[in-house]
Amino acid sequence: MNAKQVLEFAKKNDVVMVDLRFTDWPGTWQHCSYPIDFIDESTFEDGQGFDGSSIRGWQSIHESDMLMVPDPETAFIDPFFKHPTLVMYCDIQDPITRARYSRDPRYIATKAESYLKQSGIGDTAYFGPEAEFFIFSDARFSTGPDHGFYSVDSPEASWNSGSEEPGGNLAYKPRAQEGYFPAPPIDSQQDIRTEMCMVMKELGIKVEAQHHEVATAGQAEIDMVFSPLVSMADQVVLYKYVVKNVARTNGMTATFMPKPVFEGNGSGMHCHQSIWKDGKPLFAGDGYGGFSQLGLHYVGGILKHSRALAAITNPTTNSYKRLTPGYEAPVKLALSSRNRSASCRIPMYSQSPKAKRIEVRYPDPSCNPYLAFSAMLMAGIDGIENKIDPGEPLDKNIYGLSPEEAANIPSMPGNLEEAIGCLEEDHAFLLKGDVFTEDAIQGWINYKRENEVNPIRLRPHPHEFELYFDI
Repeated sequence: MNAKQVLEFAKKNDVVMVDLRFTDWPGTWQHCSYPIDFIDESTFEDGQGFDGSSIRGWQSIHESDMLMVPDPETAFIDPFFKHPTLVMYCDIQDPITRARYSRDPRYIATKAESYLKQSGIGDTAYFGPEAEFFIFSDARFSTGPDHGFYSVDSPEASWNSGSEEPGGNLAYKPRAQEGYFPAPPIDSQQDIRTEMCMVMKELGIKVEAQHHEVATAGQAEIDMVFSPLVSMADQVVLYKYVVKNVARTNGMTATFMPKPVFEGNGSGMHCHQSIWKDGKPLFAGDGYGGFSQLGLHYVGGILKHSRALAAITNPTTNSYKRLTPGYEAPVKLALSSRNRSASCRIPMYSQSPKAKRIEVRYPDPSCNPYLAFSAMLMAGIDGIENKIDPGEPLDKNIYGLSPEEAANIPSMPGNLEEAIGCLEEDHAFLLKGDVFTEDAIQGWINYKRENEVNPIRLRPHPHEFELYFDI
């Protein structure tokens, strides 16, 4: 839709409010609502002002004024608000120069798509993320000078097999590490996941499948049909919004935190990706795993830059509690077909050329999808442009390798601080085409160090009391 059509659509649906939204630096949706009478066609040109200094990782107080300019093509009716409300994604601009903002994640993703076309390699980058999450019945946490704790719970968690519950404990709880694919009554969250799918479908998201995941305590996955980069990043933000709000309307709470449960599988976001040109897939060929040389070079770029990518694809301190050996965690940087312990995998479900894609398995859903997809695409393009060899494939259980063999395979960083250091040393590939600017990279690094790495380093951990209190 264009601006005029959006306003006609709003009138037809008796809209009373217009909600303008954008994604902040870490990846959370921000919004402001306006009465429909306050919005006209000029809004799509002039935008609406807001305080950029109050958005995490963005402007300083002396340069706080910014504009959010709605994109009419993204309009939809919010399914959760009591009063009919039209929602639109926004692009962020400077109110004086009207230049797009270098730290607007959606702008970075738009530039990544443009750079692919300018490179001549292809015209479309498709992404298909598998974002996992947990659905809890209770989540409590608090920190202060004198305390620090968290507590999560789910009626289907294995640790509740002996609990006294209202009406009696009806058992049928997934055993630890056995939550993948059991039918009800063990899978108690079929209906809530289906409700999430139905809302997504109403909003135009094409859902491919939904199922329980490996961890006990309500781990879930809903898969979307692949889409071009910016479109898919838009969908991931909406996907998370739907999951959280449907959970809440059912008296539950959902989290995309990578590792909320100790000794259980964490939540990943495996990212399937491929490049097409003139309607034809470029990754299909007669090489390893049915890949083309171009596709293998794309993988080579991903593997070469993975330790730097980690600061963007796995951007929280909690991310690295998932990226540990075991629990199918893809910490070793290797290519394989079928092997799920490798960081890059060529899925073999279908031999159709159109289905040929690489699955990068280390990202997690705490990432900002606009930034993560863009960074991976830029790494892959760098691999193609420089003909980077992905190395010998590894078609055996990585965790079964001898220490000598394992030592020869590079690994993902062990923590966020290490990942940030890798990004500092290796980010020239992100600067090509002005996709990521030096300001954006340094802004990201500074934000993560000051607001996440250092605060976590300064605080005692509850388990430290168990280890050291009686010393």
